[in-house]
Amino acid sequence: MKKTILFSSAVAMLVAGGVAIAAPGGGKGMMRADANNDNQVTRAEMTAALEERWTKMDVNQDGQISKADREARKAKRFAEMDANGDGGVSQSEMEAYRATRKAERFAKADVDGDGTLSQEEMQNMRGKRGGKGMGKRGGKGRLGRMMKRADTNGDQMISKAEFQAAAMARFDKADANNDGIVTAEERQAAREARRSARNKRGG
Repeated sequence: MKKTILFSSAVAMLVAGGVAIAAPGGGKGMMRADANNDNQVTRAEMTAALEERWTKMDVNQDGQISKADREARKAKRFAEMDANGDGGVSQSEMEAYRATRKAERFAKADVDGDGTLSQEEMQNMRGKRGGKGMGKRGGKGRLGRMMKRADTNGDQMISKAEFQAAAMARFDKADANNDGIVTAEERQAAREARRSARNKRGG
């Protein structure tokens, strides 16, 4: 029971974090790895994105994702919001925190640094944040299944090796011509293949 609770907590944390493993080959979520905004993802970009995501998720740096990381992540976020360190978050502190996050997202989306977002930059920004919709459409259960498959040794925790292997397996499956690049067309084909498989299973 204890291990099950730990694993469920880890899955919940992954859902909240919009982890890249949720969507390689599946559209918007994978585009988080598209560092140069060319609407395709290379193996190198995917590897780098996974490394960055893992660093953020493994908060206590013990080499695995567990309930301890989730609690540490929550504590870190609270500390960032509690600007004056008084142990409470005021409305002004919360608004300031949100404003800072929005500014950071804007700066990252503004690839050419001109202080405005072009239509292409806006589309790329929406695409990279598309993982949020997962929770509203049953994504949590789907992600839970993915994470269980990633847990190859059955210890109810996810190691870095398991995390990377599962994500890269999905990348390789989407990379139909094995050229180390997943294009928009390949992502669409992978998405349609999964949809067809779900329909055949009746879900």
